Amino acid sequence: MNFKMPSINRGLVSLFLGIGLLAGSASVPALNQKQAFSTTVSSHGIKMADLSIAGAQNESSASLVTYFNNKKVATAFLKGEALFDGLGERNYRVSASRHDVPSSPEIHVLDTDIDYVLDGTATYITGGTVVDSKTVAPNEIRGTAIINGETFQLSKGDVIIVPHGVPHWFKQVGAPFLYFQVKVR
Repeated sequence: MNFKMPSINRGLVSLFLGIGLLAGSASVPALNQKQAFSTTVSSHGIKMADLSIAGAQNESSASLVTYFNNKKVATAFLKGEALFDGLGERNYRVSASRHDVPSSPEIHVLDTDIDYVLDGTATYITGGTVVDSKTVAPNEIRGTAIINGETFQLSKGDVIIVPHGVPHWFKQVGAPFLYFQVKVR
């Protein structure tokens, strides 16, 4: 198969395929011998259909789809806010994230972060030890620095996945630093 897709769509395809892999059986039904899935990738995104029950699913699955037009997404990036907070009803959250200044080091006890960089640069530290760590909310820890961590230079098109429990920190950012973030619980 030979097709061209803008680089942002290829990145989003990777990002959302990663969500499916991390989400596990909570969001992707287990396959049995009678089920088959068809996946189509186009310039419009990914479409996955369970061919064995596609007829029964067509009417009800449309109500599960969440769509944000480009104006809503652009507004969310201006503010750096969540597009979808499904942690109560789903096991993920999708945000149009923005950093104009460095952040505090953090550890999410339950959430894995999947980040796809759209614009800007950042020096990102993962692992190591969080200095002066304190719990700021249930299952959320913050600190003042990270020592003995691994340094990544993030830029447009990069994807980084930080599993729950791993310290991470935007130590420096080239503003504006814009990225789609998916939190998977």
